[in-house]
Amino acid sequence: MTGTDRPNILLITVDQWPGHLLGAAGHPVIQTPTLDELCRNGTRFTNAQSECPICVPARRTLMTGASPRRHGDRVYDDQLAMPAETLAAAFSAAGYQTQGVGKLHVFPQRDRIGFDDVQLEEEGRAQYGVMDDYEIWLGDKGYPGQQFDHGMSTDGYVHRPWHLPEDLHVTNWATQQMIRQIKRRDPKRPGFWYLSYRHPHPPLVPLQAYLDMYRDVEIDSPLSDDWAETQDLPFAVSSKRARGEKYSPAQIAAIRRAFYALCTHIDHQLRLVIGTLREEMLLDNTIILFTSDHGDMLGDHGLWAKSLFYQGSVNVPMILLGRPCDTDIGVGTEEDRLVTLADVMPTLLSLAGLEVPDTADGRPMVGPDPRATVYGEFGTSDGATRMVRDARFKLIYYPVGNVRQLFDLEADPTESHDLAKAPEHAETLARLTELLIAELYGSDLDWLTEGQLTGLPAKEAGPRRNRDLSSQRGHHWPPQLHSDMPQLLTSA
Repeated sequence: MTGTDRPNILLITVDQWPGHLLGAAGHPVIQTPTLDELCRNGTRFTNAQSECPICVPARRTLMTGASPRRHGDRVYDDQLAMPAETLAAAFSAAGYQTQGVGKLHVFPQRDRIGFDDVQLEEEGRAQYGVMDDYEIWLGDKGYPGQQFDHGMSTDGYVHRPWHLPEDLHVTNWATQQMIRQIKRRDPKRPGFWYLSYRHPHPPLVPLQAYLDMYRDVEIDSPLSDDWAETQDLPFAVSSKRARGEKYSPAQIAAIRRAFYALCTHIDHQLRLVIGTLREEMLLDNTIILFTSDHGDMLGDHGLWAKSLFYQGSVNVPMILLGRPCDTDIGVGTEEDRLVTLADVMPTLLSLAGLEVPDTADGRPMVGPDPRATVYGEFGTSDGATRMVRDARFKLIYYPVGNVRQLFDLEADPTESHDLAKAPEHAETLARLTELLIAELYGSDLDWLTEGQLTGLPAKEAGPRRNRDLSSQRGHHWPPQLHSDMPQLLTSA
């Protein structure tokens, strides 16, 4: 394929959106009419996994097709440079015009990681000495430094409605910036467009109009289980549960309502992007993929946020919409094959007829070679956890306390019953444990004695302290000044 015969690619990511939060997935409350329509016209992968379900490592995997072991981060290293072999670099080298809008979460922040240009929105990370494009734009609109004047934090669940005019919401800004990039395209070259929304990741500051949509709707309750009440919880789990002990049932319902409102806002804004592609006569020659870097437990099993390998955190939405001529991509289908974020790069490159670099560990989501298992890893300290799963069973391992959990996702999709001690599942437990041991490397090898898992001593979780109010931002005007000019540095 050459020139405008080649497909355009629109990759849409959201932040912290669990895979089950789609109307098309049967969720009883969430309103996602646009994404549901994409599912009816494409393929929804129901078993999509984030190999390291926390922001920076997950985004490195998404952008490189590489596993955490290969790209070097399984702990959230926010000052590690992105590898050169990125999805954007591959499309740029093939003659695509490549534009990114929204959150990249790379270091240094202005690293374009292979894109021709990036309109950046980085949650006000002023500690790196960078004012992103969204904050600059707010200043141009007469609201300098005010994006966090709502008082909500970037990792907390305290919530309120958005505090500025609706058109200044960051979701609207990202949408409009992407629309502008599509309209400004070079008509002689195909486009790779990356639209990366910040939400529904906290701060939980939805527009009032979207909160009102859920005002009279009964919010579903978090998932419960029997294992949390009948066994000593692993340290990584008990410390996470402590985060949510302060919330009453009414508060949990309100948090979930605010989270759902942010999701629906994004869903509706996507209509403008798709409408632009339609009006620009590009829609039938554009491949669309929608996914998230990871999910959020949202109170399921008493847990919050990400980094764990239960479904709310590790299972992500994955929707692939092909062109009318892309007969390998199903229409209105649900595909239960195991796929991961590492598979995004090989999938999109292959569909565009481009070579997949050897640095990618993933494999195309369409075709005859599905993966049999997925390995996941997060952390190297006390909160470390590992996962290996096949099409039916999932093993989660916590080295602190040497705890294994086993779930039958076919019979128990809500992970309510831990089967690790069930005699009838001993063979499955042993098989998956062997697979997990084969994946361990580096400091993980300290968890083995003569080739068997022995882990680390158990540890009791202490009270959850939150001195920084879950990464609370301040007022950003005037901006912080940073300099490494020798003449401005003084010695103590």
